[in-house]
Amino acid sequence: QVQLVESGGGLVQPGGSLRLSCAASGSIFSIVAMGWYRQTPGKQRELVAYITSSSNTNYADSVKGRFTISRDNAKNMVYLEMNSLKPEDTAIYYCYADIRSSLWLRDNYWGQGTQVTVSS
Repeated sequence: QVQLVESGGGLVQPGGSLRLSCAASGSIFSIVAMGWYRQTPGKQRELVAYITSSSNTNYADSVKGRFTISRDNAKNMVYLEMNSLKPEDTAIYYCYADIRSSLWLRDNYWGQGTQVTVSS
């Protein structure tokens, strides 16, 4: 089994910054990709950013130029640096990972979510 544990959410003023972290642990053979999604009440979960094992990245248009995703392969961790935060960035942020537990087993995993609130 695989577990994802997020940290780093909180309350920040508009224009401020936060850094989210996510650690993967458990039965990990290799990590194909890791990323972040977010969700607000009444809306579907949306992709924020992801990064592959070869460090290719993809960002939602709404966060390009403000958010940066990175990963530490040795520690099985992914980070999301969020700058110039806006009230519309307020959401629960979920860590996501596409993980191989073996050469034949591959699945998607989610963290429990961390609240990010941008408000003055």
